[in-house]
Amino acid sequence: MAQSAGGPYSPTGKPHVADHAHADVTGGWLRAATFGAMDGLVSNTALIAGVAASADAHTVVISGVAGLLAGAFSMALGEYTSVMTANEQIESEVRVERRSFENHPQAERAELVAMLTDMGMTPETATKATEEIHRDEAKAMNFHLVQELGVDPREKPSPWVAALSSFFLFAIGAVIPLVPYLLGYESLWAGLACGGVGLLLAGAAAARFTRRPRIRSAVRQLLLGGAAIALTYLVGYLIGVSVT
Repeated sequence: MAQSAGGPYSPTGKPHVADHAHADVTGGWLRAATFGAMDGLVSNTALIAGVAASADAHTVVISGVAGLLAGAFSMALGEYTSVMTANEQIESEVRVERRSFENHPQAERAELVAMLTDMGMTPETATKATEEIHRDEAKAMNFHLVQELGVDPREKPSPWVAALSSFFLFAIGAVIPLVPYLLGYESLWAGLACGGVGLLLAGAAAARFTRRPRIRSAVRQLLLGGAAIALTYLVGYLIGVSVT
């Protein structure tokens, strides 16, 4: 088998290091940014459609801008609170694990031996591995936390990154269907067209990070967003008819 500085080549012909790179899944920004952009696009396009069904262009713009600001601040606050709460829960579990290490060190070792045995190691190998891991207490505790909770306390997402990502991406998504109105084109169809293009691009961008087929992701997002927009327009139309 051919060798390289990065190690053996994979079946793709690329070195293992290049072929096995992983995206950052712990930074906290990707989920918040994706959700923010999608929510901004769908909710504000739907809001504009619902208002435009029974109101003039000026009212549509005011409603759209209000929806943008309210949604962006709400999303940012929600993301900050959610990530901060999750981090505080992790910190609480770290304290529990630290107390257990201090008060019951042998029980922690036995617990790790049992976990490694369940993974397929022989009891002898698991015992040796446990002793090696526990030479450094800090690393041993991190290992326990990763195995028991599925989280690494050294890689907690930033609540500020999540909040800011959500705020700005929601605002960007929400302003897209407003562009025709802001440029003086008082056309709901133009706003819907911009929203549709935005949904396609957002779906394709999300697929770029998740390594899924871009066309499928883009079309799926367009269909889901389109259904929400159509339903909101129908409700706005019916309310307008009933009021008049």
